[in-house]
Amino acid sequence: MVAIKRVICSERVRKIPTQFSWVDHRLVGERHIERCDVHAAALYLFLVTVADVQGLSYYADASLARRLSMDPVRLSKARGDLIRAGLIAYQRPLYQVLALDSPPRIEVRELSAEEIAVRLDRLRAVMEGRTP
Repeated sequence: MVAIKRVICSERVRKIPTQFSWVDHRLVGERHIERCDVHAAALYLFLVTVADVQGLSYYADASLARRLSMDPVRLSKARGDLIRAGLIAYQRPLYQVLALDSPPRIEVRELSAEEIAVRLDRLRAVMEGRTP
């Protein structure tokens, strides 16, 4: 059976970083790597190395386990850790190394005394069963 390559997560296709490196420096700078144990980091490095321009690669579990000297259970845990960390997507047998997107910024603004009073009035109305 021949598998067809397809992007799993189109909104997070990796791009070549602007700094001189194939591995995005934000992996360390934004502390993504700190969410990985040594096995997950090894798997991530392997996948970054073998992936195509879109971050895609096919490797069977047996091949990965052999090349990384991991037993199948350890490999499965490493893969799960990378998925939970948002570093890869996986649909057997296809891996996609994901772009390292920064978390969205949340804008915080100070409310005026008038805005606070209006919101408190609405909250009181809801709590008393009235229509605000």
